[in-house]
Parts: sequence; structure tokens; C-alpha cells
Amino acid sequence: MSITAVPVEQAALQDAQAQKRISHRLRRARGQLDAIIAAVDANDPCRDIVTQLAAVTSALNRAGFTIVSTALKECLATPEGTRTEKDLTPEEIEKLFMMLA
Repeated sequence: MSITAVPVEQAALQDAQAQKRISHRLRRARGQLDAIIAAVDANDPCRDIVTQLAAVTSALNRAGFTIVSTALKECLATPEGTRTEKDLTPEEIEKLFMMLA
């Protein structure tokens, strides 16, 4: 697999698109979590609750990986000499990835 640097203007567009996808995933996960809480309160069957927990876990994991992926793209698009303290280093991105793995 080959990774190429993305022009900064394009990276900003991808970031906005990623932010929208992440926000959508998190809102969906919040709705799923609300349904899980209601299911627990209603004493619904264990199978149904665990199935919903698996779905919300997956949604949260996907949001996390999308965040790390976006940070990686931004890192590749930012020339090394122009990075600021706010920018993540490759080592920090790796650590974030491993937290999700």
C-alpha cells in the first residue's frame, strides 16, 4: 500500500468531510447508547442488550479510527519543518492508534 502526501487545501476539505462523518457516527452511537439504557431499564433480554452494546462499540471504534486516520493524513500533508506544537507527531499518531487496537 502506498501513502502519498495530500495538498494542504485538499487535506482541509478531507478534514471537514471526516469531521462530519465522525460527528454522524458519534450521534448514532449516542442514540444506540440511549436505546441500551432504556433496554436495561425495561429489563429487556440479555441477548438484545449485548447485541446493541456490540453495535455501539463498533460505532465508537470506527469513529476513533477515523479520527486517527484523519490525523495521519494531516501529518503527511504537513511538511516536517512547518509543524507546530498543535500538530501530532508520527509517534503520537502511532500511540493513539495502538490505544484503539
